[in-house]
Amino acid sequence: MFRPETTIRRPADEDPALAKSDTATPTLFEDDVTPKKRSKRAAKPRKGGDEASEPQSARAAGRRSDAAEMATKQREISVSEFFTKNRHLLGFDSPLKALLTAVKEAVDNSLDACEEAGILPEISVEITQTGEKTYLMAVEDNGPGIIDTQVGKVFGKLLYGSKFHKLSQSRGQQGIGISAAGMYGQLTTGKPVVIRSRTGKRKNAVGFTLSIDTARNKPEIHTQEVVEWDKDHGTRVEIDMEAKYQKGLRSVDMYLKQTAIANPHLTLHFTDPSGEKVTYERGSKEMPPETVEIKPHPHGVELGRLIAMLKETTARSLSGFLQEEFSRVGPTVAKRIIAAAGKGLTEKSYPSRIAREEASALHKAIQETKISAPSTDCIAPIGEDLLLSGLKKEIEADFYVACVRPAAVYRGNPFQIEVGLAFGKPGGTGLELAESGRILKKDKSKVVTEDLVGNADEPIRVVRIANRVPLLYQQSGCAITKAVTQTNWRSYGLTHPRGALPIGPMAVMVHIASVWVPFTSESKEAIAAYPEILKEIKLGLQECGRKLGTYIRKGKRLKREYEKRSFIEKYIPHIGVALQEILELTDQERDSTVEELEDVLHKSRKF
Repeated sequence: MFRPETTIRRPADEDPALAKSDTATPTLFEDDVTPKKRSKRAAKPRKGGDEASEPQSARAAGRRSDAAEMATKQREISVSEFFTKNRHLLGFDSPLKALLTAVKEAVDNSLDACEEAGILPEISVEITQTGEKTYLMAVEDNGPGIIDTQVGKVFGKLLYGSKFHKLSQSRGQQGIGISAAGMYGQLTTGKPVVIRSRTGKRKNAVGFTLSIDTARNKPEIHTQEVVEWDKDHGTRVEIDMEAKYQKGLRSVDMYLKQTAIANPHLTLHFTDPSGEKVTYERGSKEMPPETVEIKPHPHGVELGRLIAMLKETTARSLSGFLQEEFSRVGPTVAKRIIAAAGKGLTEKSYPSRIAREEASALHKAIQETKISAPSTDCIAPIGEDLLLSGLKKEIEADFYVACVRPAAVYRGNPFQIEVGLAFGKPGGTGLELAESGRILKKDKSKVVTEDLVGNADEPIRVVRIANRVPLLYQQSGCAITKAVTQTNWRSYGLTHPRGALPIGPMAVMVHIASVWVPFTSESKEAIAAYPEILKEIKLGLQECGRKLGTYIRKGKRLKREYEKRSFIEKYIPHIGVALQEILELTDQERDSTVEELEDVLHKSRKF
């Protein structure tokens, strides 16, 4: 069935054919339009008119840039300029934290310099208020000093240092810290950094004032002159900055206290803005063992880095490359790797001519080949004895325990975990077992350290140390805190809410020593949660936790036994009086009998 053809007529402003005719019949759409509205519509530019045919790019040319113009605006960004705008990445995001970060970076550099030179470190830290919101930070050490030509680069150039490419344990890694502190002071107060250094008794002490040219990442030395200084050797740096000083768990005071625990060989003097002086005496004259630089382990090298190493090596054969550029690779291991790689590679293949596909096969073969773990003489742990002495020196507690885990590896980097616990306030349960078998009350005259061991109803305090450097911020995002939280402390006698820190009067100290600590940011405040690191921390915590559980259970048994003995001792005098009446004893014989009964009580009820 066919329907008659229906024609749909469009408005004149939408139908080009009608738009050209002045006598077009009004359509259904136009019948309801008043002459006033029609005149306004006619005044508007039509979609199909000449203006619509004008190119869009031509209309926008006045306010848009083309590729050539955009290219003229592109320029290199200096690393100093980048961190000037992003100083929060380095730990300078608030005046309170900025002061701590500046002190931390200066003290870390001083400790590294002293240890590298074999000098027992003695460091002085002074903080002086110079304005309503400004403080002068001064750190002075007895290290080897810095030669004149290097002072500007050390304090006035970001990403400049000697430790970034060296695979051995050190506090500083990136070469950013102290120069970033100077840059922050320059930004907030406009004042330059003041440095004084002397490299030997027969050398002149030289003073510098310098600032950083952030556009070029270069130092600007304003003055350089010989000065009088009574130190035989060492370095002093002064930075005036916008800051805030206050005591507490995340303060300069706490950082220095934890530094003294982690570095028992350090003597540290601190003068706060009020003029109060504190000295942390060294607990040992034994320097940390000297670390040895190692080559990268094959299992820790990514494909891109392997390709770069193949191009840069001076070795003339693939076998020689594997043995010279990596640790723990000998002729036999190199032969196994090359055989597993295939792709036509031989022991005599020239490294720089190896293509990407062949390098990929070589990398896969390296990962699949069993290779010995890297040497651990590149790291220097604190040691169980020194860790315990450091805890006892700075923390008053009832019970101490420490353990050192065997060295392990993550991404080819060797590391070692050390754990220490300090539990209970001085006096704790208030009881102790004497050699005679008597249970005696402890002396509670010791001063309680509130800052590191909290109350029994508070979460435990976690002291995080990385390469002997305390970490005070970003605790919740750190692998150490995660490991503490994930450990089952209920098994060891503590109250432990789900997903939180356990409750109790305890401080837990965890130290990671590694050639490259995997920090989560440039400010070096938290450690990344690699599975290998988490596993070792948990094992260390569990080892100390078992000893802690034994102590807590013993304390509870001691308390129950003391209550039983006290109950029996109440009636012994009455028994003595009854015996005196029955046996007609003298007072002296009665007292002697009572004393003998008490001895029998304590000796017969062995604990």
